[in-house]
Amino acid sequence: MKKIVFLFVLISLNSFSQESLKDLLKKYNTESVPYISVDSLKKITKKPFDSTLADNNIILLDAREKKEYKVSHLKNALFVGYDKFNLKKTTKNLPNKNAKIVVYCSLGVRSEIVAEKLKKAGYTNVLNLYGGIFEWKNNGNTVFNSKEKSTEKVHTCTKEWSQWLVKGEKVYE
Repeated sequence: MKKIVFLFVLISLNSFSQESLKDLLKKYNTESVPYISVDSLKKITKKPFDSTLADNNIILLDAREKKEYKVSHLKNALFVGYDKFNLKKTTKNLPNKNAKIVVYCSLGVRSEIVAEKLKKAGYTNVLNLYGGIFEWKNNGNTVFNSKEKSTEKVHTCTKEWSQWLVKGEKVYE
């Protein structure tokens, strides 16, 4: 019996690892929020940010948990969380409902849910980062720790999800 259970777990993990990112996102997302690619985001974020968010071309929102954000995040991203996402608190920091907002998480699943809430609240230019911070790092881009210093570390939630991060140092806790 133990061999059968082990074999089932092994087959399940193997099929999970064989899935492409496109398949994974299709499985979990409704694509109700348009994606923005890492390359496209990189092109529009080359200009320096104003930390007040008033004059930014783009606003980055991190829809992961605080422990993930502290390990690393995209430069100048605002932490909004996922489990305890507070729409009212978030929208107080986003007065322009036409501003370009990119929401990201690890891969693009949680960020779609947060982005949907923003769209329902009347924000008109909300995008979901395709592949999230993992894809950002996999493409050789810089991430920053809680002291705003560049880091190789990326919080990967679990060992199963960590397979999607191929560059950088994986952190689980």
